[in-house]
Amino acid sequence: MKIGIACNLKSDFIPDANDPEDKLEEYDHMGTVDGIAHALEANSHTPLFLGGGRKFIERVLSDPPDLVFNIAEGYGSRSREAHVPALLEMLNIPYTHSDPLTLAMTLDKSICGHVASSMGVPTPAFTVIEREVDIEKIELSYPLFVKPAFEGSSIGIHKNSRVENIDQLRSVALPLLHTYGQPLLVEEYCPGAEFTVGVLGNGADARVIGVMEIVPLKGDMQNFVYSLEVKRNYLEEVQYNVPPQQPAELVRRVEAVALQAYRCLGCRDVSRVDVRVGADGEPKFLEVNPLPGLNHVTGDLVILSGRSGMPYEQLIGSIVNEAFRRYGMTR
Repeated sequence: MKIGIACNLKSDFIPDANDPEDKLEEYDHMGTVDGIAHALEANSHTPLFLGGGRKFIERVLSDPPDLVFNIAEGYGSRSREAHVPALLEMLNIPYTHSDPLTLAMTLDKSICGHVASSMGVPTPAFTVIEREVDIEKIELSYPLFVKPAFEGSSIGIHKNSRVENIDQLRSVALPLLHTYGQPLLVEEYCPGAEFTVGVLGNGADARVIGVMEIVPLKGDMQNFVYSLEVKRNYLEEVQYNVPPQQPAELVRRVEAVALQAYRCLGCRDVSRVDVRVGADGEPKFLEVNPLPGLNHVTGDLVILSGRSGMPYEQLIGSIVNEAFRRYGMTR
């Protein structure tokens, strides 16, 4: 099969001087695309680079692939992750990963949380700050966790994102409102063990392929924030335990929460689901990444799948095969 790779590269953008330094954090390097292309070749497919933006449109129209492997994050709005799959649906071109509705919904952390909780998925109590005056109306129990509502890849999440009182909330929230120009999600902080869960498949056939526990090497778990700084320096900041060094019964509950969230949010083919244990000892759904990072070295999903017995080439091939099954395609 000829499989096109839709992606947005960091090198495609020239950041504005007023942009936050993590503005392009979610976009890929060419090394990630090369890794996917080599894995596709290892699965007997022919990769085709499509890129993103207008060039993607031109390339997909001039030389339509049999399937698009979509890791494009899009640009410019809270619905940016839905841009590429919406276009592909208009053109009737099959693609991997979730559809436009799920991608748009899950990028908006408030909408995602409301949908998940309304369907019985356990989440931390949360609210949204849209203006400075909203800070004074918070009725949640401290400590709290503060993050931009429409970002991924830990953009806007720093070691000070955990706040213990109204003064700290003001000191963190006001700069975030100004810097990112979007609402903030504020949720009750979960002090227990943190996990990220890889899920592969569709509907009732979706299954967990691995669970990774994230343990800080500096400081204690009760105050730990899996921040942008930590992810950039993960070799010195955290230890990844696969399988988790937690009771098997707790890990089973973590898996159940992740699968429940994946299914009720309509995720397809593959996603990475973040879960953390709350103050009540119960796992809470934090968020889902339906376009998980697939760098062959640093991607959390890649690390956990590899340590769970699914090497990189098999992971990429499995994502493609899940899309083939959805569309009723044969090789």
